[in-house]
Amino acid sequence: MQVYTHARAGTIVLCALMISSCAETGSLGQKSFETEYSTARDALEGGDFAKANRVYKRLVPDAGALQPRIRLELSHGYLRAGDFDAAAREAGSLAQTQQGDGRAAALSVQATAVHELGLKALASGDAVTGKSYLEQAEAALTEVLATNPDLDPLGSMAGRRASIQSRLSGMK
Repeated sequence: MQVYTHARAGTIVLCALMISSCAETGSLGQKSFETEYSTARDALEGGDFAKANRVYKRLVPDAGALQPRIRLELSHGYLRAGDFDAAAREAGSLAQTQQGDGRAAALSVQATAVHELGLKALASGDAVTGKSYLEQAEAALTEVLATNPDLDPLGSMAGRRASIQSRLSGMK
């Protein structure tokens, strides 16, 4: 009788392990999603941007209502990794689908990325591309500051916009 009980308990544990391992490799379950999100967040905060971005990309398809947040964090990961093209693309695409605070947050990442791209273009001697990027950054920051000034409590976005405007005024 006791052997039968142990065998049945072992079978139940084995089945549970098999089911949970399937969830890890297939569509993310809730617990797996939370674990992966924590992994991505920890990697982002710890400076391991490549790992953070890999995990965020895996999370996007299963994020559901959290997808805008995951995509925003992914774009921020690209930005912090210095992949300004990817950051601008991801944040710009996200901004087109959002309103209110979500749009403003995406625009702030996009603006920072295109500002950096503009500076890079100018440094390499491409004034036309550089100016275009700076104009995009200035427009995005102007919208963010007009619609969501609370996103700039320390004035860093306003300072960035002023720097861009100063640079643009010298290019006309």
